[in-house]
Amino acid sequence: MNKRIGKRVLGATLALTLVATTSLVTAAEIEPAVVFDMGGKFDKSFNEGVYNGVEKFKAETGIKYREFEVTNETQREQALARMASKGADPVLGVGFAQAPAIEKVAKDHPKTRFAIIDAVVDLPNVRSVVFKEQEGSFLVGVLAAMASKTGKVGFVGGMDIPLIRRFACGYVQGVKHAKADAEVYQNMTGTTPSAWNDPTKGGELARSQFDRGADVVYAAAGGTGLGVYQAAADSGKLAIGVDSNQNYLHPGTMLTSMLKRVDVAAYKAFMDAKGGDYKTGVQVLGLAEGGIDWALDEHNKKLITADMKAAVEKAKAGIVDGSIKVHDYMADNSCPG
Repeated sequence: MNKRIGKRVLGATLALTLVATTSLVTAAEIEPAVVFDMGGKFDKSFNEGVYNGVEKFKAETGIKYREFEVTNETQREQALARMASKGADPVLGVGFAQAPAIEKVAKDHPKTRFAIIDAVVDLPNVRSVVFKEQEGSFLVGVLAAMASKTGKVGFVGGMDIPLIRRFACGYVQGVKHAKADAEVYQNMTGTTPSAWNDPTKGGELARSQFDRGADVVYAAAGGTGLGVYQAAADSGKLAIGVDSNQNYLHPGTMLTSMLKRVDVAAYKAFMDAKGGDYKTGVQVLGLAEGGIDWALDEHNKKLITADMKAAVEKAKAGIVDGSIKVHDYMADNSCPG
């Protein structure tokens, strides 16, 4: 082989080696991880929505993710730090309660990208995704008021925090928008994280509201909501699900579900990282952004009349165009009316 041909072969070999190496580096750059919060990834609500999003990512890309399910509060920081130390990137924390842990671990690992759903962590390597839950809660409040035969409806929250008060306040505004003289009963399950996973207590609170005349109850309580939905089914009343589409749980007594697209937020975080388009900072998702909605499917379509559908779609359009203003409880820790 003469020197000129030899150089060409060597050059081609080096080029192929470089391409192969670059491909390997690119494939290794995305090693995502998710830390689920209290209630577990199969809570049929908030955590499970995130699980569905990361599973969709895995199915489409073939890229596996690391995961951990928090069962007590001390595990959050440990799990996030362990993921980052092992080279995971990005690392997704699920739920507002992970904010302090994300803040500390993200500072310790400035080159690792993090994401958090339901809280804001103001650091250059963190994406914070929050939602306008009050908008979706307003819509299901309209439906609750129109479906109620007694003029009395209920709300069962999980942990008593401003975020869940935001759900409740939006719901009350929607109920009053549709029926000004309607009554709304409200109960929170507790003041500790265990409030997210107490179906027995959820059922008790729902039954107490039914006993007072409520015939529709909206639950924003994670796994605790499962007890609310069961109580409604047992009592022949109506319930409203949250976060994920929960209409399938008790077809015929689930009026609708307030959709909070945490699945989209989780999927997009991983997909953006894979595609090199990962942006940090705060993302706020409401009706206009497709991050919030209400659920209509084969499981509840018989419960939603044409008038109800028209009213809720009119309200949705009004919120999007600004003609209907939904007060955000978290803006001033108050709820009008």
